[in-house]
Amino acid sequence: MAKDTNLELRNQVIYQVFPRQHSATGDFKGVIADLDRIRNLGVDILYLLPIHPIGEKNKKGTIGCPYSIQDYRKIHPSLGTLNDFKKLIEETQMRDMKLMIDVVFNHTSRDSVILNEHPEWMYKKNGVFSGKVGDWWDVTDLDYSNKDLWKELISTLCYWAKLGVDGYRCDVASMVPVEFWKEARKELKKINPDFIMLAESIDLGFVKHIRDSGFEAASDCELYEAFDMEYDYDLWRKYENYLETQEGLNHWLDALRLQECIYPKNYIKAHCLENHDRKRAAMWIKDGVRLRNLNALIYFLKGTTFIYAGQEACEEKLESLFEIDPTDWSNLGKYNMPDLMKRCYEIKKDPIFRDGAYTIHNTDLEVVHISYETEKEIMECILNIGNVSGGIKSLLKDGKYKNLFDEESISIQNGKLQIGANPIVIKSKK
Repeated sequence: MAKDTNLELRNQVIYQVFPRQHSATGDFKGVIADLDRIRNLGVDILYLLPIHPIGEKNKKGTIGCPYSIQDYRKIHPSLGTLNDFKKLIEETQMRDMKLMIDVVFNHTSRDSVILNEHPEWMYKKNGVFSGKVGDWWDVTDLDYSNKDLWKELISTLCYWAKLGVDGYRCDVASMVPVEFWKEARKELKKINPDFIMLAESIDLGFVKHIRDSGFEAASDCELYEAFDMEYDYDLWRKYENYLETQEGLNHWLDALRLQECIYPKNYIKAHCLENHDRKRAAMWIKDGVRLRNLNALIYFLKGTTFIYAGQEACEEKLESLFEIDPTDWSNLGKYNMPDLMKRCYEIKKDPIFRDGAYTIHNTDLEVVHISYETEKEIMECILNIGNVSGGIKSLLKDGKYKNLFDEESISIQNGKLQIGANPIVIKSKK
């Protein structure tokens, strides 16, 4: 992992916004108008899907995919002007949040500025501009064998960083050479020593498919040399299998435990339930107790919490990447999800989530039991994601404790505590 990664990212929350779907106006001004609510939800980093002009050639749908970029240095006109974007940066930072944007450096649109001006920088198959992934037919891949391409892309990264962007989420980062990302990181750190790099590391099956096709795909371990955080796609299939079948919880938890052993000691995963590429958790889970506890869980897993806009409204629909398809905010108060997120955010600020020894314990129930320990303190987090009843073993001594989540009293007797509908978070001295 990057040796200079700030471990305080483990105490932070990222909020992902699809600007054209987020508000009635579908632009930067619509995001600005919502910043107070977003900050009050408990957010440290605002992350925007790509903000650049979309290619017209071979575009998907009516509007086109934001990941098919025509010009890396321009703003999509429907979102506003460059000054509107600068205003969004300013308003975000005024609220003590950082702003991160999407970087899509595996490919460009088929009518991009780079393709037209430097066709020698593009990947070709049998002499024809092409991509390495078959169903991405609206884009052409970049060819990183040309170091002049590296210079241009790193210059672009520095351009946005100098404007005030605080970090990048790097699309399909695994398919871009790690050495490029390392070089880019070095230059960005000269501009902003606290610059944040989040890798969209890819699903393990996708890694194998790309490699079997004769191309390079970096593992999560390799990406940690250049990035501060990575996606949870190394275990995503186990997570979705649990959502779909309500079985296999231990397979998912075993994969989470494995992360502790196979990644660097200072690793950080961005834990999410959903994002613009994956189905909404509320589509799978209709039980309010289960959904609330599942949402709480991603705050208490070791790493950064990653929220997709609309998750707090229990949105079930995944917005289209290719059409105007606004987020449905009509259920914003459902299951008191915003209050739950705000309280979990407040608890997550405890340094024990950054520095404590982290363990996911075995239970006999459909419950996730997590602990963090330091030399002097212990934190227990118990999430009833199965909406079950019963008691589980506690690490604490018998007695009365306060649930930090809801201020209710928790009794531990004979080494056990009774679970309920709400998350349980207890902190005690040893």
